[in-house]
Amino acid sequence: MSNSTVDASKRTWLIASSCAGAVGAGFVAVPFVSSFQPSERAKAAGAPVEVDISALAPGQKMTVEWRGKPVWILRRTPEQLAGIKKVDAEVADPQSKRTAYPTPEYAQNEYRSIKPEIFVAVGICTHLGCSPTDKLQPGPQPSLPDDWQGGFLCPCHGSTFDLAGRVYKNKPAPDNLEVPPYTFLSDTRLLIGEDKKA
Repeated sequence: MSNSTVDASKRTWLIASSCAGAVGAGFVAVPFVSSFQPSERAKAAGAPVEVDISALAPGQKMTVEWRGKPVWILRRTPEQLAGIKKVDAEVADPQSKRTAYPTPEYAQNEYRSIKPEIFVAVGICTHLGCSPTDKLQPGPQPSLPDDWQGGFLCPCHGSTFDLAGRVYKNKPAPDNLEVPPYTFLSDTRLLIGEDKKA
């Protein structure tokens, strides 16, 4: 056997084994790379949520989950809407102009909503992430002022929010409650997580 014959067979073996290795690496890499894609569960967690509010009576609140956060939907009564106007001078950011939690343009108004009677907000305090409790009834109550118009009280550090989710002045929470992106699909159906109809 000559040296050229041995070298040629070695070369063929090296080329064949290199090709086999590359193909094998490709088979291993495809599942590995595709593991970086979000799972179906993760996609669903971030997906918009459609909510039927037809049974929500005036003065009632419901909670749904979107992206792992509680989202409140409150149907405000005419009396509750009037109470919001009474506290404009007492809240820290009446028109939601602060940018820590940007408010969608359609909610940069006194009611912080598309329709005045329907309030949609993420139910997490902007201070340290506790969930405020409902204090929807007006009037004197423990830990609240005597002229309370209704709203929410964070039990962790005492931040108070009005019925539009606006934080009162001189409270630990630095910002109003977050308004998520949402749109009305009809008078009785909301889509939380998207600003525009699909």
